[in-house]
Amino acid sequence: MHQRRDEELLADHLAGRPDAFEILVSRYVDALFGFFKRFVGNAAVAEDLVQETFLQVHLSAGAFDPQRRFKPWLFTVAANKARDYMRARGRRPMQSLDASPDSREPGAAAAERIEDAGPASVEQVEADETAARVRGVIASLPEHLGLILVLGHFQRLPYAEIAEILEIPVGTVKSRLHSAVNQFAAAWLEQEREAKA
Repeated sequence: MHQRRDEELLADHLAGRPDAFEILVSRYVDALFGFFKRFVGNAAVAEDLVQETFLQVHLSAGAFDPQRRFKPWLFTVAANKARDYMRARGRRPMQSLDASPDSREPGAAAAERIEDAGPASVEQVEADETAARVRGVIASLPEHLGLILVLGHFQRLPYAEIAEILEIPVGTVKSRLHSAVNQFAAAWLEQEREAKA
């Protein structure tokens, strides 16, 4: 049995098939969570934005152009949610004091993980610190560069899909991604210099 295409599942959802939307959610929930977490810097907010995105997709499903592909449309909705959230917060990254940077569970504090983790805890703490630094550098970039860096580098979306999501030409995607990588690298090196000073 072949796996149904996203667009077919959305059509099934509109036709009233009860499990079609659940299948779409299961296909993309992890990718959306990763996208939001890297862009906004907070797992709890990322979960909220995932839910808002799927709610928007559900509400707007009837307006979906069947000539388009579902995934770029989904990420267009997600990118708009991310931008709206960051604009409302003034581009400040948010970090929960209770949750580890990579935890999807709000109560999983770093201290609890260190007690439970044993020998691997030092590596995990270092990985968490690095992930938090990455999110901080992304948050310091101009919004259009941070967004394209997350879509292109971390989500590994093809240029054509990014162009469709952001409604810009492929050439602009390439130049912005190049600029984003350069600015990210410069900001990362500057952080390292400040940490050693």
